[in-house]
Amino acid sequence: MKPIFHSLLLILLTGLASPLRADQTSEASAVRAADDARIAAMRSPEKAALEAIFSDQLRYAHSSGVVDTKASFVEILTSGKTKYLGYDHLEREFTFPAPGIALMSGKARIQAESAKGKMDSVLSYLAVWKEEGDQWKFLAWQSCRLPVEEAKP
Repeated sequence: MKPIFHSLLLILLTGLASPLRADQTSEASAVRAADDARIAAMRSPEKAALEAIFSDQLRYAHSSGVVDTKASFVEILTSGKTKYLGYDHLEREFTFPAPGIALMSGKARIQAESAKGKMDSVLSYLAVWKEEGDQWKFLAWQSCRLPVEEAKP
C-alpha cells in the first residue's frame, strides 16, 4: 500500500507545483519589467518616475557603503550629483520567499559618474521588491564590487 500512497502523493504534489511555477513565472516577468523601468528611470532621472518605482521605505546601500533613503536617492539622481551612464545585468535571478516579496540577485556592470569620479565596476547585488497595492516597488539594494577575476560572467 505504501508505494501506491507515495505515487499518489507525488502525482498530487506535481499537479500542485505547476500552477505555482506559472504564478512565479508571471511574477518574475512583472518584477523584471519593474526593474527595467527602475533602471531606465535611474539613467534618465525624472522625479515622478523615480518616486513611483521606489518604495517609501527604500534603503539603497551603495557598493561604497553609503546608504540612501528614497528622498536622498531621488535627490542625488535628479540633481545630477550621481549619473548612471550604463547598467547591464550579467546575471539576474528572482525568488519569492513570501507573498508580495521578491528577491533579485545577480551581477551587473554599472557605469556611473559623481563628484568622487567615474565608476565602471561589476557588482554582485541583492535587491528586494515589495508588492504595494497592485505595483512592485523597489524596497532595498545592497551591492559590493567584485574583484576583476570574479567579475566575468
